Amino acid sequence: MKTIFVENPWLKATRIGVLLVVHSAILFAPPISASADVVDSRPNIIMVFIDDMGWADFSCFGNEEAKTVQIDQLANEGIAFEQFYVNSPICSPSRVALSTGQYPQKWRINSYLNNRKSNEQRGIADWLDVKAPMLARSLQQSGYATGHFGKWHMGGQRNIHEAPLITEYGFDESITNFEGLGARVLPLKYSPGDKRPVQHNLGSDTLGHGPVIWHDRAYVTEKFTEAALAFARFAESQDQPFYLNLWPDDVHTPMHPPLQKWGDGANRTLYLAVLETMDRQLGVIFDYVRSNRKLRDNTVILVCSDNGPEVGFGSAAPLRGHKATLYEGGIRSSLVVWAPGLMPATAHGSRNRESVFSAIDLVPSLLSITGTAVPTGVQFDGEDLSATLLGKSQKARAAPLFFRRPPDRKNFRHYSSLPDLAVRSGPWKFYCGYEGDHPELYNLVDDVVEQNPVTSQNPSVVTELTKQLLTWHAALPPDNGPALGKLQR
Repeated sequence: MKTIFVENPWLKATRIGVLLVVHSAILFAPPISASADVVDSRPNIIMVFIDDMGWADFSCFGNEEAKTVQIDQLANEGIAFEQFYVNSPICSPSRVALSTGQYPQKWRINSYLNNRKSNEQRGIADWLDVKAPMLARSLQQSGYATGHFGKWHMGGQRNIHEAPLITEYGFDESITNFEGLGARVLPLKYSPGDKRPVQHNLGSDTLGHGPVIWHDRAYVTEKFTEAALAFARFAESQDQPFYLNLWPDDVHTPMHPPLQKWGDGANRTLYLAVLETMDRQLGVIFDYVRSNRKLRDNTVILVCSDNGPEVGFGSAAPLRGHKATLYEGGIRSSLVVWAPGLMPATAHGSRNRESVFSAIDLVPSLLSITGTAVPTGVQFDGEDLSATLLGKSQKARAAPLFFRRPPDRKNFRHYSSLPDLAVRSGPWKFYCGYEGDHPELYNLVDDVVEQNPVTSQNPSVVTELTKQLLTWHAALPPDNGPALGKLQR
């Protein structure tokens, strides 16, 4: 057994330490393919997937109220992509798309995974099928060390105790939060004036399947980053390439920045404090990679958000919409890709405003970058845009991008009667209902804020996009969308 000391700032004040006892497989066991006689020089991959952050919340994307110094430095040395999309406006399906390279609806994950009854009501699977074509598994089978550190939310939450462990999806090691199984860090939440913190986990500590520790919510990202850094260091010591997910639960509500950062306690104030704190905590692993010449020249870091911001907290300005909506603000994400050793010098510090692509395209692209074969019999919905990611091309995705709203989000927050389906094709963004009703067309080149519909002026475009969208929708497993609309997380 290995023992990891986890220091909790609140408990530290009372001079009490927390010991996390984990199996020898966690963090320190040699990856199964490591060999002292073989040096594998394929690129390392670090995938940072932030939770509920707006397109405009990085300061390098226009935020003037907070400074994301660490992310900005990555952008200054890499590429900032302005037309990158995730494939759902809500967390679980967005994570499935990023992990599989396929539309998440194919795996019956159309909205966030909840408890058993809620999932059944909405026609949603309780967890991602282990047969899904995971990027991590492909890399693991080709010799990569693979680790997941942070939010999972693709099975093993609420009262779902029999979901597969994260390691069954192609990861050598994992530490997660209350949205998954295995070793977990659960949040202690508090606000100024509280005498003691409150445990918040939605029952995760009763599910078994791994050691659990409680930790100050403001520093949970720090713990995930430390674990990811230990994993990367060990893989490097074995001359083994690594792939790791670093998926913080920040900046999801409720907001719990360090006590000294609470300010006036307003939603936006707390959000910005959590954003800056997260940026600083993630910077530990960024600094390590940048300062290590071998890693700096041979590592790709990708940073984006799983969907748009929660109303009243983050910002997607000037884009229309927020989390849970198919409008641009719900599904367009600011993407930063850092790989100075693999990019031409002309790409360093550049902005790509032209290339339209999405999270499903990252899987085939990263397989290409790492020289990993596509699994036999697998057909991705994503396309290989590796040259675009590395700044060697401005190529965009060739096929349209299709979207279906979460079945429980016909109405959400102050939005009513949200569109059911959407497609991005060239300059066009088109919306309609499940039956092709209520068509709405925008030209995003001329109208990125989606304020001036051009539906009546372009009947042939409307006809063609309606046909494509309904054909795509009909080929997917059905959801219970028409019958639902008021469930909210």
